[in-house]
Amino acid sequence: MKAAMPRDIEKIIAQGGVIPAIPLALNARREFDPKRQEALVKYYIDSGADGIAIGVHTTQFAIRAPEHGLFRPVLSLVSRVIDRHGAARNRRVVKVGGICGRTDQALEEARFLRDQGYHAGLLSLSAFPTDSIAVMTDHARKVAEVIPIIGFYLQPSVGGRVLPYEFWRSLAEIENLVAIKIAPFNRYRTLDVVRAVRDAGREKEVTLYTGNDDNILLDLLTGFGPFDGGGGEALHIRGGLLGQWSVWTGKAVELMSRVREIRRSRGDIPRGMLTLAMEITDANAAIFDAAHDFAGCIPGIHEILRRQGLLEGVWCLDPAETLSPGQREEIDRVCRAYPHLTDDDFVRSHLEEWLA
Repeated sequence: MKAAMPRDIEKIIAQGGVIPAIPLALNARREFDPKRQEALVKYYIDSGADGIAIGVHTTQFAIRAPEHGLFRPVLSLVSRVIDRHGAARNRRVVKVGGICGRTDQALEEARFLRDQGYHAGLLSLSAFPTDSIAVMTDHARKVAEVIPIIGFYLQPSVGGRVLPYEFWRSLAEIENLVAIKIAPFNRYRTLDVVRAVRDAGREKEVTLYTGNDDNILLDLLTGFGPFDGGGGEALHIRGGLLGQWSVWTGKAVELMSRVREIRRSRGDIPRGMLTLAMEITDANAAIFDAAHDFAGCIPGIHEILRRQGLLEGVWCLDPAETLSPGQREEIDRVCRAYPHLTDDDFVRSHLEEWLA
């Protein structure tokens, strides 16, 4: 028997949208800062985000470490704030929690998420670096019995592994798979996922979300397939579940609205959208520290939020995890070059309210 999902939440996930991956708010002593964590949640909801993902890479996987003990308190707080602030704004917000580890740990985390009112679990397979497709699929099936799952293709440079078409074809057959976040940062591997969902006949049940920060807008504008030369409508990546959208979220929501309008019109893609796609990728390269194999991606996110006043600093749980040499200057450059990508004015007008 599959775990249930509220019908309205199921509809939100299916239509696709903006789901930022929320970072962890810390103070200068690298202690959890509940006030600023709440402010981030309010920022995303007031920006118009369709959901919030936590306990994922952007939140720092180290929250699970015994010496920090932050997984349960942070996710409990965020769940409550989403419910409270969403209700105040008369909005339903999808709650996605990250699930990590081998099967015993993953099941424990899944049960915790379910009990805290999360709607779906984003399933990381980083703990299965060399396991077979059968082992990973069985693992996913067991977790899906506890909570609806979102598959996750995490790029190898930040802890993922290459997952072939055959894996995604197998995963797509799991009844309680509701979505897949595609984030290999690789066109060929992205196509593997899309084709597998299509071949499994699950394109109406499994919603595709981009996590490809290097190709966000083009992923959303592209029609994929059919891959056999036959008829049928093209399959679309319908939304984004992104660390990049944890900053400048108001503009991400505006972007998603424009994408939907273009899809509805069934017309040609405006040339300006292609230029915008390049600008977003250039901005992401600075924030995510592509020049240093993404070593500074989380501090880069923190730096944007620090400049806006939502975070106090760029601190991570690991003191060694900080901005890379030259990264701050690169962030300066893209902020100057693309002011239309930022939502600084929106944040400034609400910051006092969110931090109250």
